[in-house]
Amino acid sequence: MKRWNLLAVIFCLTVFVIASTAGMNHHGGGGTGGSTGGNPSATEAPTGFTTPTLADNPGSLSVSNGLAEAAGDTFAEDQATFEEAEGVDKGLGPLYNARSCADCHQSPVTGGISQVSEFRVGHVDHSGHFVSPSITINDGQNTVPNRSLVNDRAVCPEAQERAPHSEFVRTFRMSLNVLGDGFVEAIDDATLQAIAAAQPKLSGGKISGEFISVPLLEAPGQTRGGRFGWKNQQASLLSFAADAYLNEQGITTRLLSTDTTTVCKDPNIPDPEDHPDAIGMADIDHFAAFMRGTNAPPVDSFLMATPDAQAGQQIFNSIGCATCHVPSITTAPVGTVINGGTFVVPDVLGDKIIHPYSDFLLHDVGTGDGIVQNGPSDTAAKLRTAPLWGLRTHDRLMHDGLSGTREQAISRHGGEASDARRNFQGLSSTQRAQLLTFLDSL
Repeated sequence: MKRWNLLAVIFCLTVFVIASTAGMNHHGGGGTGGSTGGNPSATEAPTGFTTPTLADNPGSLSVSNGLAEAAGDTFAEDQATFEEAEGVDKGLGPLYNARSCADCHQSPVTGGISQVSEFRVGHVDHSGHFVSPSITINDGQNTVPNRSLVNDRAVCPEAQERAPHSEFVRTFRMSLNVLGDGFVEAIDDATLQAIAAAQPKLSGGKISGEFISVPLLEAPGQTRGGRFGWKNQQASLLSFAADAYLNEQGITTRLLSTDTTTVCKDPNIPDPEDHPDAIGMADIDHFAAFMRGTNAPPVDSFLMATPDAQAGQQIFNSIGCATCHVPSITTAPVGTVINGGTFVVPDVLGDKIIHPYSDFLLHDVGTGDGIVQNGPSDTAAKLRTAPLWGLRTHDRLMHDGLSGTREQAISRHGGEASDARRNFQGLSSTQRAQLLTFLDSL
């Protein structure tokens, strides 16, 4: 395969940074009134696709948002760990979906979106409640209990999972962008709760986002407002990292120390399989540091500045999209203690204005996948509002990836989003084109 030379990579990285800087001020307010959770002294969060994926010296050309690293650590090392492909000699499996974090988060740079999906199943009991299945493997000799995820891969044929016929709730889940997630982690719970409280009034009672509190793996007994995953099943990036390491790669950590099955597990590799390195950081610590250190996805500043995109942005706000796809949110003040007392919001993440086009709340928009994770039973019909930052890099839309165009995705919106969908359908052809131009600039 022909490799980019060093000058080409540097040129592309420079373009990304320039474009993101130029595009900072092209985000409008709307929905909940501009910068929700505002602080008049807050500044714009840095943006840019600045974590290029390299074959040699991974992370060496990457630029972080300035997050202070632990002693002995670097952002390049964090990214290299995020990209590292694991094998059975490092504890991969026995059940897994991918060999590295970057396998599922890598377009257009490491940490971005991908075409990779996961498979979840379950059933509904006589009371109408979702039940995670117990899946038999190894010709019925072993069982993987109480787990909705069906892993696509295994380290041996005996461990391979298949969806039982009894599990009639079935769905695909697209992998999510993690760029800028350090800023998302730094949003105060009260800010998300305020957005949820304002939505019924803004929508005539038709929209009401659900805020849920979920356990923090790194702070036993503590909870926080969920914001990561399609079901808001995680509230911190360290919890998110540990959950993904176990469920997507099959690697146990200090936070989740038991494998999902021991079928074909190497007895010479004891749990937990993720060990601290020479500077005292385990892989999940590097994963969290990488995500916290990434810049937010930038807009296409050149397209965003066009009259059509500017008109489309106003249409986006006026037809009700911005009620859930909130254009601007301000992160918690510097020094705020979050994640059950385990993390303090640093200066590079605190008092920052971000433009995620999401409220990070759960909504019933008619496409609920029927799965419940870390939330009450009513969340079966709900999904987290998909952040639209970086939308132009996505080719498979909605939670299941089954919408191939922006128009198809909008047409699938029902439930709480029914009015916004009808308003879109009532637009003239010119207005529709302008709205889609705006979306293409995100």
